[in-house]
Amino acid sequence: MIRYRAATPADVPTMRAMLQALSDHDGGSYAVGSEASLLLHGFGPHPLFWAVMAETEAALGMVIYYPDYSTHRGEPGVFVQDIYVSDAARGMGVGRGLLGEMMRQQGWGAQYITLGVSNDNGLATGFYARMGFRKRGYEAMILDGKGLAAL
Repeated sequence: MIRYRAATPADVPTMRAMLQALSDHDGGSYAVGSEASLLLHGFGPHPLFWAVMAETEAALGMVIYYPDYSTHRGEPGVFVQDIYVSDAARGMGVGRGLLGEMMRQQGWGAQYITLGVSNDNGLATGFYARMGFRKRGYEAMILDGKGLAAL
């Protein structure tokens, strides 16, 4: 039986490994935060994210999330930063279970879920579409490095 539970500091090495697996799946084109960073920012005095773990005897997956807010909707939501399901657990309902448990655990009255998915990831795009996710109609952008410093 699959169990879902809130992540704890003891899960950080497993979470880091799952994040690395996501990066590797995407071609290893981006760095993954350190265990120390995950511990500080997820379990320190001012958490910036929460996580849910899925497991049997072994870890099967996780979702990392934080609050979102839509000024257009006038409602709080959840932003899924990362969701991972091991290859061995695909097709077992783990992804849906992680998102469901995330919604039960979030405590700010979220009325929607937002996430990003690579256009190249047809399996994930299909999974989300079957659940009822739809495209928002715009591309996310990021400012960092020299551009951020120039502000």
